[in-house]
Amino acid sequence: MNVLLYGATGFSGKMILQELLSKQHKVTAITRKESTFPISHENLTVVEGSVLDSSFVYNVLKGQDAVINCLGIGGKGNAKPNTLVSDATRVLVEEMEHNSGKRLICMSNVGAGDSMNFQPWIFTKVILPYVLKWLKHIIDDKNIMEPIVMHSSLDWILFRFPNIVDKPPKQKITTTTTGEGLKMSITNRDLAVFMVEQLTDNTYLKQAICVSN
Repeated sequence: MNVLLYGATGFSGKMILQELLSKQHKVTAITRKESTFPISHENLTVVEGSVLDSSFVYNVLKGQDAVINCLGIGGKGNAKPNTLVSDATRVLVEEMEHNSGKRLICMSNVGAGDSMNFQPWIFTKVILPYVLKWLKHIIDDKNIMEPIVMHSSLDWILFRFPNIVDKPPKQKITTTTTGEGLKMSITNRDLAVFMVEQLTDNTYLKQAICVSN
C-alpha cells in the first residue's frame, strides 16, 4: 500500500515509519529538510515541503492509498497556544477530498472531545490548566482538528492516546469510545503496530477511539 506519513521524524512517527517499512508498505514522508532525514530505505520516498502549502500537499497525495497523520509540535512545544496540527489537517483534508485517497488515520490525545468527561476532576480543573499548561494547548489544538476530520467525506479514524512511553511493547491494547476504563499509558511500539494495522482494518472506521495498553 502507498502511504503518506505526516510527522515521520517525531517520537511516534519514527516508530510508525519503521513499522510501515517492516510491513513492506511504500511510504512517502514529508520533511522540512530532506538532507537531515534520519533514514533511507528502498520503499521510502522523502519529500521536502510544507504541510501548510495546499499545492504541495495536493501533489504529494497523488498515488497515495492512505495517510497516517501523527504530526505534532515536538514534545511540549513552547508552552504557548499553537494551531499547527489543526491548520495542517485542514489543508490535508481539503486536498484529500480533491484527490483519490480516502483513508485518513489521525493521532489525537486523551482529553480531546468528549473523552475529557471521563478524566478525574483534579486533572481537568487543577493539573491540566495550572501544572500541564503545555498539554492543554496541545489538546486545544486537537479539539480544533478533530471536527475537521469528523466532518469530512473521508474514511477517517481518530485515535486518542494517553501518555506514550518508550518501554518494551506489552502487545495488549485497550480501546474505548469514551475514555472510561482507559489505562494511563501506551508503549510507542504498541501504538505503531496498532496504527499501521488500521490501514486495512475497518473496525473503528469513522470513530474517535481512546487507546491504551
